[in-house]
Amino acid sequence: MSTAMGGPGLFIGGDTTFMLLVRPRLDPADPGVRAAAEQAGVSAEEFAGPGDVWALVLDDGFEADGGFELPGVRDAEVDDFAERLQAALGTGGPFTVEAGSVLRLDARPKTDARGGEGYEFTVHATPPEPEGAPTVSLTTAALPTAGLLADLEEFRRSLA
Repeated sequence: MSTAMGGPGLFIGGDTTFMLLVRPRLDPADPGVRAAAEQAGVSAEEFAGPGDVWALVLDDGFEADGGFELPGVRDAEVDDFAERLQAALGTGGPFTVEAGSVLRLDARPKTDARGGEGYEFTVHATPPEPEGAPTVSLTTAALPTAGLLADLEEFRRSLA
C-alpha cells in the first residue's frame, strides 16, 4: 500500500498472482491524493471518500487484472470470512470458503516453494455489478500455511 492509503487488507498470493480484500482509507492531506482530486475536479476530502467501502482486487499478471467495490459489506462479514478461512487452514485438507455470491476460495494442500506445508488457492470472484457479470478466476502458487495463519491473525486484529 502507498503512504496515501491505509485501512485493513487481506493479501493472498504472490508478486504476480494475488487476491486483495481491502477497505482502503485515503488521506486527503497526501499530495498524491490532492493532485488526483484536483485532476478529477473535486475536493481532496470528496475524492478520499469515507473509507468504509470494501473492495476486492485481483491480479494474475495476465487476464484477471482489476477489481471491484463491495458496497454494503460490513467489517463483521469480512471478519467472519477470515475466521472461517483461518479455521479451515487448520484442518490440513482441501476446503472451500465462500463470502456470499461474490467470492469463493478453493484450497488444496500443496508443498510450498521452500518445501514446507502450504496451500494453493483458486480464487473465484463475481462482481456484484453489473448483474450477470462473469466470474473471474485465478490460481496462486503454493503459500506457506504458517504465513497465511499469521497474516489472517494480523488482519483480524486490524478489524477489531
